[in-house]
Amino acid sequence: MKKEKTFLQKVREWPLLLPVVALFLVMAVNIIYDAANGNNPFTFFMITLQNTTGNGTILYGRIIDILNRGSEAAILAIGMTLVVSSSAGTDISVGSVMALAASVCCVMLAGFGETSVTELRMPLIFGVIGGILIACVCGMFNGFLVAYLKIQPMVATLILFSAARAIGFLVNNNMIVYVRNDTFGKIGGFTGIIPTPIIIALVCVVLTALILKKTALGTYIQSVGINPKASRIAGLSSVAIIFMTYVICGFFAGVAGIVKASRITSADPNNVGLYMEMDAILAVALGGNSLGGGKFNLTGSIIGAYTIQAITTTLYALGVSTDQAPVFKAIIVIMIVAIQAPPVQAYFRKRRAAKLALQQEVA
Repeated sequence: MKKEKTFLQKVREWPLLLPVVALFLVMAVNIIYDAANGNNPFTFFMITLQNTTGNGTILYGRIIDILNRGSEAAILAIGMTLVVSSSAGTDISVGSVMALAASVCCVMLAGFGETSVTELRMPLIFGVIGGILIACVCGMFNGFLVAYLKIQPMVATLILFSAARAIGFLVNNNMIVYVRNDTFGKIGGFTGIIPTPIIIALVCVVLTALILKKTALGTYIQSVGINPKASRIAGLSSVAIIFMTYVICGFFAGVAGIVKASRITSADPNNVGLYMEMDAILAVALGGNSLGGGKFNLTGSIIGAYTIQAITTTLYALGVSTDQAPVFKAIIVIMIVAIQAPPVQAYFRKRRAAKLALQQEVA
């Protein structure tokens, strides 16, 4: 007869344990910091309505700011989760692809050779589609190298990591293109009282979750990630599935790039998407997903993405500069990867087995 698991064992095996614990730790740091500075300890959770000059009445608060600013990372985390699961590798080009998508979109809307416009040269939808399409082409390029030529994912995506920003500058004619148009600005601005990026991120997450749940795509991706040879014998085209996940990753990089371009009303290839690949990878790892591929947890990745933004916001509040923040994120990545390393996992399993054997012996 199989022994029923204790509550502690169930909690320990909960897939969302790592991201939820990390999120609560960030909240605790904010509560302690606010209390130490004589502020309301629960300022972090306060949401109010505020009147602004450009946007009217909008939702305001630290949580709203985190959800808003973390939307690009959450969108990227969707594609990165699928890539990691299928190919056991990461796409480090997503930040640069964001910059290229933003450049194509803004140049199409402003007109080639223009540096600053207030009136769009073509309907907004064409610029958005153009930016997303070029990002999908980048995803196809990465997918071809990884799936068909069997190049290691990090090495394959390193090409566009270096080249996409340079291509963005060529598209921009070596200039920053400003599109100061209210319609374009809505994408990165506000819809009513809610920041539009939050709505876009929510739509992306819900649609992806529905597709993965209502179709067999999620199962196929995990199957290929666990054992591509066995999947091929079972009739699955592991090459096609890996290729598809990189195209999907490119698509979401394009969406995130356009959101970022609209937020800053410009396309600056030097800064759009800078370090975002690190945030996306960290979100997947922090979400409890193994970087070795196989099973994935999309919910965990999304929580991880917003936790990363919460960490960034907290670091800035603690006085850490923007140049130093990536160092702390890198330390977090090292810790998470170390926790997930097979020798470390084997050590903890051995400790739990020894403890269980001791308890049974005492009983």
